[in-house]
Amino acid sequence: MTEQTPWDQSWWDEKYADGDRIWSGDPNATLVDEVSPLSPGRALDLGSGEGDDARWLADHGWSVVAVDISQVAIDRARELGGTRSISWVRADIVADGVPPGPYDLVSMMYFPIRRPEGDDALRDVLASVAPDGTLLVVGHETYPVDDIHTPADVAAQLDPTRWEIVTHETRARRHSGEGGGGHHTHDVIVVARRRG
Repeated sequence: MTEQTPWDQSWWDEKYADGDRIWSGDPNATLVDEVSPLSPGRALDLGSGEGDDARWLADHGWSVVAVDISQVAIDRARELGGTRSISWVRADIVADGVPPGPYDLVSMMYFPIRRPEGDDALRDVLASVAPDGTLLVVGHETYPVDDIHTPADVAAQLDPTRWEIVTHETRARRHSGEGGGGHHTHDVIVVARRRG
């Protein structure tokens, strides 16, 4: 029997099925800070979980494609409600591909993509950002594994003739103290605009 890992749907399904709620129920503070000044359009929310970010985006005028590897997470997000401008998609983007773009915003909040299996998927994610669109990548300052595409790795892959890096910094993390990930104190944040 193959051991389950955080890259497997079954691992995440069990994690989400193990309790009433994993996350705080609030949108990520960095998402709110970085996206609030943008004009709404079409957004791709990768690793949408229970849908807190997707619902915030939809409530602020975005048409959202919310993607998670876990069917349990997608089912829970639907049950928690949301506007009709959210399409909930169960997908492993490495195996199933990235839902067709283009997107005016692509948000990857704590959504590490494994190397080298996910190299093509990451290229597809970057290609799905529309001209003049925004890429938002947020990750923990440290991870227990070193075979993932961190925000810094993503930033290093952005061709400066096609991308403008607006932000690349480490910030103290703001969160409610509830839900998973509360022990992390700092995040690495990359915001990039695809040149038109």
